[in-house]
Amino acid sequence: MLSRRDFVKGGVALVSIGTTAQSLLKGAVAFAAQNGAYVADPNNKKILVLVQLAGGNDGLNTVVPYTDATYRSSRSTLALPESDLLPLEQGFGLHPELVGLKGFWDSGKLAVVRGVGYPGQNYSHFKSMAIWQAGDPKLELDNGWLGRTLEKLESAEHDPFLGFNIGSSTPAEMRTPTIPVPSVRNPEDYGVKVGGRVMETTHARTATMLKLYEQYPSSSPYGVLLETTVETAISSSQMLKDVAANYTPAVQYPDSSFGSGLSVLAEAIVGDLGMRVGHITLGGFDTHNNELDEHAGLMATLDAGLTAFYQDLEAHGKADDVLVLTWSEFGRRVQQNANGGTDHGAGSVLFALGKGVTRGLYGDAPNLAALVDNGNVPYTTDFRRVYATVIDRWLGVPSEELLGARWEPLGFVA
Repeated sequence: MLSRRDFVKGGVALVSIGTTAQSLLKGAVAFAAQNGAYVADPNNKKILVLVQLAGGNDGLNTVVPYTDATYRSSRSTLALPESDLLPLEQGFGLHPELVGLKGFWDSGKLAVVRGVGYPGQNYSHFKSMAIWQAGDPKLELDNGWLGRTLEKLESAEHDPFLGFNIGSSTPAEMRTPTIPVPSVRNPEDYGVKVGGRVMETTHARTATMLKLYEQYPSSSPYGVLLETTVETAISSSQMLKDVAANYTPAVQYPDSSFGSGLSVLAEAIVGDLGMRVGHITLGGFDTHNNELDEHAGLMATLDAGLTAFYQDLEAHGKADDVLVLTWSEFGRRVQQNANGGTDHGAGSVLFALGKGVTRGLYGDAPNLAALVDNGNVPYTTDFRRVYATVIDRWLGVPSEELLGARWEPLGFVA
């Protein structure tokens, strides 16, 4: 017998009838009532790919203030030699492993935002991630900031891959009560499963399962919501399978889970699946110990993956409409600890990569001689200004309602 657990196991989300559906429908009705007048521009096909650097990336050893005396005096073994750095401008240089990103900088496709954070920094991984994912330091806004954005981007045609995540579950920033977001690790393992094996959409058991759900009238409570979610699940698995059969990477992706995940995102973009927002996570940035080697490895993984991803899109003629944005829940402290690492900090840096980027350093450089909270890098750029920039200027959606206030965009997207 085909169980709900079989259906969900492969990453295809199915909404059950009950309190979950009640919550989703309530949110959907409320959103429709408040936002019915807005219609997204159907001609805007630009794509945002969000890269989470989970654990709290050390911004000071990613974009290094190599002329700052406090940086060098605070990091006896962690300060990177100036001769090893890849120079940008204004006394800043990239980590030596970010060779590919330096190439994008040189060709005008990379922007750096400095001192990114929020007021009243919380140094808990979970709380700080929740704040970034909600787009709200007070955690008063419903759902995720990208989920709210996807609701604005939704069209009458309903693209199953409007939002697409690489992973096993929907990230909090993409949660929305109205739009199912496929989460996939391996396209070959994505679909309806019976006994651990993926079934064809034409398989008899799959057809039987669909007939069972069709018996629940769409006019009944939650009927339309259930029908849409089931249809999305089935159609997305078939669409991804069809695209995978015709997609050939133009470059060799690095042998890492991050690299393979980016390859799946490229597959969706090249295959024109209607994706507007993609998401992928690279973990391991909680570098309390042995940071010099650990962080170098992470920088190499990030650089190799993003370089291959962008080169692949360029070769397929798809790079013009893609913007890559990195984020991390917080930075690290200036002073290294006794274990050759750094502890949870505040302000950090993020990257924006793409042909639509205006190269440069954005946001004021934090003053390391005027630290806060017992040795933390003060934030100088509210992360909501970054969100407003990509929502307004890239995705083409008014950001004020989505972020709860008007935030002045930064100049890295014209």
